[in-house]
Amino acid sequence: MIQGALLIALAALLWATTGIVAKFLFTGTELQAITLGFLRLAVALPFFWLLMRREQIRLERANPGARVPGSSLRSLTRKTLIPLAALGLFQAFYQGSYLLAVDLTGAGIATLIALCLPPVLVAILAAPLLGEKPSLLTVLSLFAAIAGTGMLVLSDMDTTGTLRLAGILVALLAACVYTGFTLTSRYSSAGTPVFTTAFICFFTAALILLPVAALSGGFEGLETLSIGHWLMVVYVGVVPTCIGYVCFFSGMKTTPATLSSIIVTLEPLFVALLAWVFLEEILGPIGIAGALILTAAVVVASRYGRKPAAGQEAGAE
Repeated sequence: MIQGALLIALAALLWATTGIVAKFLFTGTELQAITLGFLRLAVALPFFWLLMRREQIRLERANPGARVPGSSLRSLTRKTLIPLAALGLFQAFYQGSYLLAVDLTGAGIATLIALCLPPVLVAILAAPLLGEKPSLLTVLSLFAAIAGTGMLVLSDMDTTGTLRLAGILVALLAACVYTGFTLTSRYSSAGTPVFTTAFICFFTAALILLPVAALSGGFEGLETLSIGHWLMVVYVGVVPTCIGYVCFFSGMKTTPATLSSIIVTLEPLFVALLAWVFLEEILGPIGIAGALILTAAVVVASRYGRKPAAGQEAGAE
């Protein structure tokens, strides 16, 4: 279990580098956030296709002659594909909004807001949408998350001397989109293999982002990017996206879901630390306190996110 937990922590660290590298690209080039979102997916897709094919071959060998859902794309039904395509839609909106928030504010504050609020919002919204009754601790964690977010905004105003309202609102939009992604994923077929799900999701998101980037002029000036800038783009597509997901799913095989959900909350803290080291983004005492409160709220929401509704028994963690 220790090795699995370390792999998930490594995944969180790799994911954290996305916002840092993106900020370097946005400050050093004219690359648009929506374009980077598309390029990230375009670079990652061939790797996810290979992972999907390896997964499908393993399923075919393990079940010779049997029709196993997900063993090929043709075996997937329309009922299975629709929620996966919906996940791709949410992924497209999240890619664009998160990277735009990083561009308009900073990597640290954008990631803290975009990734720490969703688990708390999911725990609250699961009550009316999925019939999962939130506990008192979940409700309290929501208020703590709101307070932590407010402290982050105050700290950002204090360190930058201005209210970067547009970036904060876009980060909140990214949090809402990711909340929708999480809730929708609960409706997707549990029998669909992991990397088949990832490939269809990212492929759909790339198809959505392609015309948006083209029509908004996002591909203009790509020829001005240096080799170093292109290496950064490739890095974002390969290391945090592909390798990060492989580490995460490998770690999930031996790590309880509750523990893994808590370890993943290290990502925003990793981003804040890396932003301080490489981008000289300073949260300040209020911001640090807000980040800790926000993270604690996520841990509580992940650990005590729901309690069984009347007539249901609590399941094993």
